[in-house]
Amino acid sequence: MFAVTGCLLVAGALVIIWAARLTVDREIYVSELGATGEPTADWFRVALLLIVAGGSLIAFAGRRIRSAAPLLRATTPAISLWVGCGFFLVASQVTCTAGCPLPYGPTFTWQDFIHTSVAVLAFAAACWAMLQVSFAVGHRALRSFSLTCGIAVAVVAGAGGILSLARFGTDVGSVLELVATTIALGWLAVFGLAVRGSSAVEERQQRVGESDELMDLVVVPVDPPHSGLVADGHEIPVLLPHDEGAFGT
Repeated sequence: MFAVTGCLLVAGALVIIWAARLTVDREIYVSELGATGEPTADWFRVALLLIVAGGSLIAFAGRRIRSAAPLLRATTPAISLWVGCGFFLVASQVTCTAGCPLPYGPTFTWQDFIHTSVAVLAFAAACWAMLQVSFAVGHRALRSFSLTCGIAVAVVAGAGGILSLARFGTDVGSVLELVATTIALGWLAVFGLAVRGSSAVEERQQRVGESDELMDLVVVPVDPPHSGLVADGHEIPVLLPHDEGAFGT
């Protein structure tokens, strides 16, 4: 239920972000949706809070997943997601000023600096979690998907950030940032569904195991002549699974 609820919250956040973006008739970065004075500011905060709540629940559901790579297994993907959610929580409360100017030069403000910094760190934590899952034990399909998404988010978001810093092609950079956000949230939802699926399999296996533990070996007497079995005296060799010998009955 943690994973399912988290997926629904993340999907809701993605819908809100896209709906808010479609109401703006100019090319703007995602963070500008929450800028001071923007009509979409409140919805942007709600979307970030949904990401925080949904991502935290998904991280809790996938807390047992660990990476097999030595460097990546220092922490779990769940911890990386919780760190990213913490940064998004700060970003939801400290939004940028009107126009979301870059925090350097004459337009520098601490508000823009804090928001930009935590937003970048949140995306970095999400990419790190994707990389960790890419080398996780088991989950072959999820590993390939996570590696693809991690590379895509890093490249697309990085290109958008470079264009923003260069103050060139901001219309393209804003689209790239929206694409990177969509990929990241999509990966988070898929990760939650995969965790939910693996948890369901483990639960079924556990139930089967519990049932097996309650079973006792019962010796049923048989009559060789009537059963059609060929016996040596009064014993019938019964081969047990994974046993080279035979059990006489």
